[in-house]
Amino acid sequence: MVNQAQIKPHISAINTSVLASVFPCLIVNYPFLAMAVYQHHLLIFLYLTLLIPTNSHNITVILDAFPDYSVYNSYLSKTKVCDEINSHKTVTCLVLSNSAMSSLVADQSLTGIKNALRHLILLGYFDQQKLHNLTRGTTLTTTLYHTTGNASGNLGFVNITNLRGGRVGFASARPGLAFDAMYAKSVKQVPYDLSVLEISAPITFPGLMDAPSAPPNLTALLEKAGCKIFASLITASGGLKIYESAMDKGFTLFAPKDVAFKADGAPDLTNLSRTDLVTILRYHALPFYTPKASLKTARGPIATMASSSSGKYNLSVICHGDEVSLSTGVSTAQVSSTVLDDTPMSVLTVESLLLPSEMLISAPVPTAPGQVALTVPTPIPSTAPAPGAEAPLPEPDTRRPKRKPQRAPPRPHPPPRPRPPPRPRSPPPPHARVPPPPSFPDALPPDAPSPDHNGAAGRSIACLTSLVIASVCITVFL
Repeated sequence: MVNQAQIKPHISAINTSVLASVFPCLIVNYPFLAMAVYQHHLLIFLYLTLLIPTNSHNITVILDAFPDYSVYNSYLSKTKVCDEINSHKTVTCLVLSNSAMSSLVADQSLTGIKNALRHLILLGYFDQQKLHNLTRGTTLTTTLYHTTGNASGNLGFVNITNLRGGRVGFASARPGLAFDAMYAKSVKQVPYDLSVLEISAPITFPGLMDAPSAPPNLTALLEKAGCKIFASLITASGGLKIYESAMDKGFTLFAPKDVAFKADGAPDLTNLSRTDLVTILRYHALPFYTPKASLKTARGPIATMASSSSGKYNLSVICHGDEVSLSTGVSTAQVSSTVLDDTPMSVLTVESLLLPSEMLISAPVPTAPGQVALTVPTPIPSTAPAPGAEAPLPEPDTRRPKRKPQRAPPRPHPPPRPRPPPRPRSPPPPHARVPPPPSFPDALPPDAPSPDHNGAAGRSIACLTSLVIASVCITVFL
C-alpha cells in the first residue's frame, strides 16, 4: 500500500516546480488565466492527496521483522484475524512469545484459537505511557471478539489495571478472574493508529476456546437466514454433498436470499439441466476460507469452485467503504450479512444471484418443444409488373386543358421628382473651430509594418504545454 508520508513530499515538490516554471509568463500576459490555472492545479493536488489511503498498517508485515512472534503471526494468517486487524484504523495488538503461543494452541481447534486471538486485539490505542497513567488506575476496553456477537454480557471486554510495583495486569472482564497476563514490553507503535505490546500470557475465560460439538447443519442455517429457496435447491440437486465435502479443507459460500430468486429478470434455475445447475451452485462457493473482512483486502479475480485452469468462472470484489459486492462481469451482488464464521468455513448471504458471464454468453438457443417461434413479418406485395410481362398502355387524357389567366399589363411608373438644390453651409464661428490633431513624434508612419505579437503567443503556448506535461508527470508518478 502507498505510504502517505513518503509520497506527499514528492507531490509538493512537483507542485512547486510546475508553479515556478509556468506562472511567471502567465502572470505577465494573462493574469486571469494564471489565477484559473492555479485554482485548477490546486484542486488536482488536493484530489490526489485524498486518494492516498490513510489506513496503511499491515500487522503481518510488521511482525515479520520480529522472529520471537513468528508462531503468533502464522496463526493470524491461518485464522484470517490479520484482515480484521488491518480493517480497523485504531487497534492495539497484545502479542505472545513463541513459547507462550505454542502452549495456547496445543490441542485446540482453529475456531478456538481464532477466538483467543480476537480476545487479544484491543479496539483502542494503548502504549506504555497510557498504560501507566490510567484514570483511577483501571479501565475496561472492548476487543475484536466482542464485535462477533458471540460474547455474552461483558465477556468481550478486557480489564487493564495498574498493580503494585509498577506492573500492569490484563484479565477478562468476567468477575473473579485473576490477572495472569502482565505487560512485558513495547514492540512497535504507529502513533494513535497501531500499537503492538507483548504480554506474558494469554487472556482467556472458561468457554472461550470451546469447539462446536458437531458440524453445523448448513440447510438449517440457510433457512434461518432467509435462504429457503437456495437451501431446497442445493438439497434437490446434490449440491449439498459437494459443499459438505469441502467444509473441512476450507469453504466459503455465498447464499442468495429468497428475494433474489423473485427479483425482476431473475432466471428460473429449475429449468436448467443438472450439469448447468451444479455449475452455478459451484460458482456460488469458494474452495478456501474467506470471511467478509478478508474480502475487503482481496485483489484481482477470485477463483470459485467452478473455476477452470483457463480462468473462467471467476469473481471479482468491489468495495465501497464497509460495503462489499461481488461482480460476475455481467451483474453485481452485494454481500449483506454473515451467517456463519467458523474457521475454516464461512457462509455469507448475497442480495442477488451470481450468474457467470460464460454461461450467459455461450448458452445455445433452446430447441425444446413448446418454444415460441420468431415471427417473421410478411413482405408487402410489389405493384411492379413481373419480368417479361408487357406493361399496359396508358389511357388517353380526355380532360380539357385549363386556360391560364391573362395578366394585366404593368402600369407605367411616374417620373421622378426633382430634388431641391443643396443649401449653402455657413462657415463656423472662430470660437467653434476644431483644433488640428496633435502630432506624436513616437507614432508609427502609416506605411510602417504592424507590431509582431507572435512572441507573446509563443510564450503562452509554451506555458500551456508545460502545464500539460506537468499534469501528465503527476499522473504517471502516482
